[in-house]
Amino acid sequence: MTEAEAGAGTPAPGAEIRALLSSLDGQRRHVLGILEGLDDEALRLPVLPSGWSCLGLVRHLALDVERFWFRAVFAGDEAEIAALDETGDAWQVPSGADAAEVLDLYRTQTRLADAVVIAATAGAPLAWWPHEQFGAPHLHTLRDVVLHVITETACHAGHLDAARELLDGRRWLVLT
Repeated sequence: MTEAEAGAGTPAPGAEIRALLSSLDGQRRHVLGILEGLDDEALRLPVLPSGWSCLGLVRHLALDVERFWFRAVFAGDEAEIAALDETGDAWQVPSGADAAEVLDLYRTQTRLADAVVIAATAGAPLAWWPHEQFGAPHLHTLRDVVLHVITETACHAGHLDAARELLDGRRWLVLT
């Protein structure tokens, strides 16, 4: 990645950040890829007893994962921290939102998160911690947050794999 690609005046990210983002990007592509071809009705259909839909899970990833961990917790963006209380249950898709809006929200949040990550170093400390939600900090650096988000995104990609197979039988890459 060139300096221009990383952003004006921002140095290119180091090898560790590039490797972490590459792994995260693979999981993000999986999340979006397993949903390709599903119509709005299927994306909204809860297929498990807990009641979440594929679209609700993507909204959760956008707001509770990408926005929360990178822009609120790591960057300490006051506007994002204040907005957390206004989000409500991110797993619930607003009735007026169409599928494309939710998928675009996820893409936007991943781009905004990447900009935060690219501008920092892996060992940079967190700017804010939600003690009331999680107690004492168990993540301490950007590296910790990126690894946490990779794990959470991969876990949810697996949930989407199961949901997709229940919806229409389609499976993501299966090695036999």
